[in-house]
Formats: sequence, C-alpha cells, structure tokens
Amino acid sequence: MTKMKWAVTAATLGALLLAGNAIAADKKVVAVSIPAADHGWTSGIVYHAQAAAKEINAAFPNVEVVVKTSPSAAAQVSALEDLSAGRKLDALVILPHTSEELTMPVKAVKEGGTFITVVDRGLNDPAIQDLYLAGDNIAVGKNTAKFLVDKLGGKGNLVVLRGIPTVIDDERIQGFKDGIAGSDLKILDIQYANWNSDDAFKLMQDYLAKYPQIDAVWANDDDMLLGVLEAIKQSSRTEIKYALGGNGMKEIIKKVIDGDAMTPVETPYPPSMIKTAIYMTVANLIGQAPIRGVVKLDAPLITKDNAAEYYFPDSPF
Repeated sequence: MTKMKWAVTAATLGALLLAGNAIAADKKVVAVSIPAADHGWTSGIVYHAQAAAKEINAAFPNVEVVVKTSPSAAAQVSALEDLSAGRKLDALVILPHTSEELTMPVKAVKEGGTFITVVDRGLNDPAIQDLYLAGDNIAVGKNTAKFLVDKLGGKGNLVVLRGIPTVIDDERIQGFKDGIAGSDLKILDIQYANWNSDDAFKLMQDYLAKYPQIDAVWANDDDMLLGVLEAIKQSSRTEIKYALGGNGMKEIIKKVIDGDAMTPVETPYPPSMIKTAIYMTVANLIGQAPIRGVVKLDAPLITKDNAAEYYFPDSPF
C-alpha cells in the first residue's frame, strides 16, 4: 500500500478517534508489548510505538497506552503478566519475540476479555488474534527471488540467511523458495543468523570458507545483510554478484539510490506498522469503528527508480 493511501487511512482513523472520544465514558487501557531495540528494525518499532503512545495519550484523556519493551521471549511473558496484574486490559497490541513461546501467554490475556492485535510475528494459533497487521513476507521472499532468477539467467549457487524461528521467517523463506522454483538456482546452505549483524558476519564467513562458488546471497533482513556485506568485503571473493536483504533499512535504500552493483534492489517492511496497528486498535475501542481481520502491507521491489519514496534519512531505521 502506498504512503498516500496510508496517510488517508491515518486521517480517517483520527476522525473516528475524535468522534469516539466524545462518547466513551470509561478510560480504556491499551498495553503494547514489543521486543527491546536489539537491532535496527526493532529500534524503529520502539520509536514508532512510543510516538503513537505519546500522541494518543496527549489527545485522548480517556485512553491510556502503555508501552513495555522486553529483551527476550521469557521477559515478554513476564511483561504480559505484569501488564495485566491488578487491572483489566481493554486491548493488547503485541509483536511477539517468538511465535511459540508467546502463543499461550497471549491466549491467557485474551481469555480475560482483552482485544488482541498481533503485529508482524504471528502466533501459532491465529484464532487468538482479533486483528493481525504485517507486511507481506511471502512477497518479500518471492520478489527478491524473481529478481535473482532474472538477473542470474535462472542458474547459479545461492546461500541464504534466516532470522529466528517465527511465522514471518517461515513465510519469507517459503516465498523465496517459491520464487526460484522451476529455475536452476540452487540453495547451497540455509541457516539462522538471528536477524543480527554479528551473527550474520560469522555465518557468512563460514559460507565463504565452505563453498568455493557463490553467485548470490539472500539475507532476509537488512541487519543481517550488513554483516554479510562486511564478510564479503573482508574476503578476496569476487564472484558474488548480488547480496540482497529486506525490510527497507535507510542504509540499504541509500545503496539502491546510489546504484550499488551488489545491492541494487530492496523490499520494504516498515517498522512504522506498529504505529498503524496501535491507532487501529484504539479506533476499534473508542471510535465506533469495529475492526477485525488481517491487514497486509505491500512489498513491491524497490529499485533506483522508486527508492526515493522509501528513503527517510532522519528515521532510526
């Protein structure tokens, strides 16, 4: 979905919130549970979640948005217990650390009558969520794969870096595999690097030592791509034609704008989606705008021709 369309949506949600503000009698509590800023994308998540809370708390005295960050899945489970202790949560907006570990704790919150909005990393049981908002992870993988099939002439050796065990990681990998299906592109290896630049650097060094011919690398996240690029830079390897990522990090978008030969394209997955999810959740509570279902953001291929639309140099990501 384009930025203009989202701007219209934001304006509409604002109007709905203003209308509901006049008639809602009781103060509504919206808890927002998200990972701590352990890499670039999550730093963007924290930034936009805190911005949404500040704006909504200032504009609507009958709404309290509480943001809690957690450095691990176990800490996030404890945070949910703390957030719900001694008070009723009208809504929970959660970006789970991991799908498996957070599914049952979120279900317990749901059983207390809380509206559940899940963002990005889905739960293992989708029936728990009232609203789900994410980017199109299948398209992130598939659009990247189609680019490589085209540019490599349908043949070559690939290595792939996964993130962490989550629904969205599974979707990205499935999209990528679907995108290369029918071609002679071969995935030599595929391992987790935890959406972490340092881990990706070490894994890419292992790939370089293990495989004498690598035509392209796909790190399904831009933080990992930074580590991959550094490992390639420090090696003497010259045969690698493409190293691609995903998520729309400003440093990678700048490479696309500059016409970088190894990283000429990108796919978006904006951390600002957490802000959209919070506003939609509040609109559901007080804006007379019942919202249920799935909202999926587009993931078009970002090229030099359209990269300026996705470049925000002042953002944290």
